[in-house]
Amino acid sequence: MVVAVQYISKEESDDAETAKHGVTGILAVQGAFAEHAAVLDRLGAPWKLLRAADDFDASIDRVILPGGESTTQGKLLRSTGLFGPIAAHIAAGKPVFGTCAGMILLASRLDNDPNVYFGALDATVRRNAYGRQLGSFAATADFGQPGDADYLPDLPLVFIRGPYVVSVGPLADVKTTVDGHPVALRQGNILATAFHPELTGDTRLHELFLSL
Repeated sequence: MVVAVQYISKEESDDAETAKHGVTGILAVQGAFAEHAAVLDRLGAPWKLLRAADDFDASIDRVILPGGESTTQGKLLRSTGLFGPIAAHIAAGKPVFGTCAGMILLASRLDNDPNVYFGALDATVRRNAYGRQLGSFAATADFGQPGDADYLPDLPLVFIRGPYVVSVGPLADVKTTVDGHPVALRQGNILATAFHPELTGDTRLHELFLSL
């Protein structure tokens, strides 16, 4: 997926300024935030980039934590003042979607990192677990099982040095596996993927997130 040049300087969707609620806040301190914004525009869903604490206003009902470098994102979450508002949002049970680095930020345990960030997702995750030969690859798998309300068959998956899910606790559900390894989890209103759904032309996972 190639993102239009306009997203380099675009800070919010055209209707975000007038929206009183229903806006998706996209963490934009580092990483692939523009790609998520482009998907939301395709779906006609208002969004706003979160670069500082003041950006997190009452209109924001859900949050996306994009792919990128989790250690850098973690430090910038603290320095920008965004960590507190997003942590409170997650603690209140409001929808959050973490992709790649976002999964690491959400995990309650990290296998190879002493840091824990939001600690909301009942899983142990390993940073940068895939070796160089698997640094970037594509696959196709189902999200969920037939009969599930959130079942999405034949979902295209794009991995870029994705995190590895070491173990999953009883609070989280494994929704997708590749070669027997979990790559997508759901825990109530928390969605987390080791892959990048924003890099494909398939918008179904974002649509599911918007329905939460």
